[in-house]
Amino acid sequence: MLKVFKGWMERYFSDEEALIFLILLVSSFAIIIGFSKVLAPVFISVILAYLLQGGMHYCKAKGLGNLTSTLIMFTLFVGGFLSILLVVIPATISQAGQLFYELPNMLGEGQDLLMLLPERYPDLITVVQVQGWMNQAAEELASLGQWILSFSLHSIPGAITILIYLVLVPILVFFFLKDGHQITHFFLSFLPKDRKLMNTIWAEMEVQIANYIRGKVVEILIVGGVTYIGFIIFDLQYAELLAILVGLSVLIPYIGAAVVTVPVAIIAYFQFGYTETLFYCLLVYGIIQALDGNVLVPLLFSEVVNLHPVAIIVAVLGFGGIWGFWGVFFAIPLATLFKAVLTAWPQAVKKVEPVQCSDEI
Repeated sequence: MLKVFKGWMERYFSDEEALIFLILLVSSFAIIIGFSKVLAPVFISVILAYLLQGGMHYCKAKGLGNLTSTLIMFTLFVGGFLSILLVVIPATISQAGQLFYELPNMLGEGQDLLMLLPERYPDLITVVQVQGWMNQAAEELASLGQWILSFSLHSIPGAITILIYLVLVPILVFFFLKDGHQITHFFLSFLPKDRKLMNTIWAEMEVQIANYIRGKVVEILIVGGVTYIGFIIFDLQYAELLAILVGLSVLIPYIGAAVVTVPVAIIAYFQFGYTETLFYCLLVYGIIQALDGNVLVPLLFSEVVNLHPVAIIVAVLGFGGIWGFWGVFFAIPLATLFKAVLTAWPQAVKKVEPVQCSDEI
């Protein structure tokens, strides 16, 4: 057994660069996961800086300097950031509050509908079961109200944190845009000079992460915007809130679309009833989801990732459970990194083995 384990170690970890890379990878994940809350502004800033890199390259291609390009993109970023902060977020919070106050009425109407089931299907559903479902729903609604109340009571520390983010994130974005290459070279200076394996993986991952972030933001805007237009056409209540939820649901492949369909269907049913309008509204929503999965996603990410749907779902569940929201957001790039390491690792080791044999001879 020891010989087998020793042979396995010599086969995959005999290369010094591979061993150093493994140590750096594990320690980096440990630091990021352990200090995820503290480093959250840095993560947000890095994502936004990656998002703006395309505009930076365009400005530089037009002959503008690094500082001028940075100022232009940072000005656009601040304008969009203030628009979201002063227009989109207040409207969304207002609609969320209205929906919360309407929940008891929806619960009452739902109870009346559920009470019809024992009459139609007495052999399958009893009145006691329906009452149990409604009691459970009432308890969940009460716990939701208590959570909102406790959240409001503890809103002062949360408000201070938000204010800190509002100051730190723009500052970090500015310096990541302006001095991104210097920051990258600083960290690279601590790595070994001979790092073919690391350079191969990094060259692939840097392009894929940047394209993934930009593509995901474009997908959120397109899906959310088209969904909002569709809901406005049907005059659906809470259209902006639902459109934002649908747009953000693309962050969680497959699972997000299934989960966000439930509130959309419930609100549409309580507003329109069992009518043709309900059917057409859900049909339009289904078409949008189908076009997103079969047209938009392949168009945006065809050259970014090549992972099986099962691998994507496992990555979302696994990294989400370990790292929370950031694990879900970066699930696909992290899965791609894992795949790139597995692909490049044996190739790097095989290149070393013939050299070792020739030295011994």
